[in-house]
Amino acid sequence: MSSTIRHRLALAVAAALGASAPGPAAAQMPPDIAEKIAAIGRVVDPEKTAPIYAPLQEKEPYAGLKVARDVKYGPDGRNVLDVFVAEDAAGARPVIMFVHGGGYVRGNKRPPGSPFYDNVMVWAARNGMIGVNVEYRLAPQFPWPAGALDLGAAVHWVADHIAAHGGDPARVYLAGHSAGATHVATYVAHREFHGPKGSGLAGAMLSSGIYDLTKTEGNDGQVAYFGSERGLYRERSALPGLPNSNIPFMLSAAELDPPMFPDQLVLLKQAMCASERGCVRSIVLPQHSHMSESYAINTADTQLARQWLEFIRTGR
Repeated sequence: MSSTIRHRLALAVAAALGASAPGPAAAQMPPDIAEKIAAIGRVVDPEKTAPIYAPLQEKEPYAGLKVARDVKYGPDGRNVLDVFVAEDAAGARPVIMFVHGGGYVRGNKRPPGSPFYDNVMVWAARNGMIGVNVEYRLAPQFPWPAGALDLGAAVHWVADHIAAHGGDPARVYLAGHSAGATHVATYVAHREFHGPKGSGLAGAMLSSGIYDLTKTEGNDGQVAYFGSERGLYRERSALPGLPNSNIPFMLSAAELDPPMFPDQLVLLKQAMCASERGCVRSIVLPQHSHMSESYAINTADTQLARQWLEFIRTGR
């Protein structure tokens, strides 16, 4: 299939979802990689996706960067974060905090021997920002709202300490993928998790998250974290509170995501467009899958990364 036809299909998908596709300024997925991602299909498969992108990522040690590993932000063993800073950083820089996925029951900020999700941090540091990679407690040992509580603790650690690393505590952006996006959305939507100092955020970026639990079937990971009592799902969802939040945020999903993720993007986008706040930036990434959208950051495929930069620059 030609790149022109693929792009037209992506635009059609974006239009059907009520979302905008990345503009021509964003470098698209290389054709050879697109074929490999398409062959994997509309599934969540990090084991098959990682080998496609790992050779494209920088290898540690990262030239010109300073990295502080496993900095404690709370009492649990998983309450740790990594901080990435360019050695020549000058002035107070914006901060991107990244929250990994894993279905609420697995995952970490940097699996052994993997370049993910260091890639997001390296990209942030090489683009004039400070990168903060966050790990958090997992279900079933730590059910709802442990994830949101941990993000609140990590954000407040950043507010208190990031200036010492060259970051601007007034420009902190919280990005999450998959379950990480759900945790970020929960934190943004539920003010009870912000604490007396407020949210600590200038904005948030949500990639392929779940925002309305009542519209999902509820897999094992979701039940382990949010509980089996579906009567609680509305109040534990992010969607009811997001239209009333004053924190700017943007949405993304992948063309080859499992259907529930673009469906959730549509639900949230429609709710925002019908609210007093109005529509928010929302994109569908052509040719991308659930895992490739994050694994591609800091490669020549800048579809999502350029959208993040534009959101940080404009605030919308």
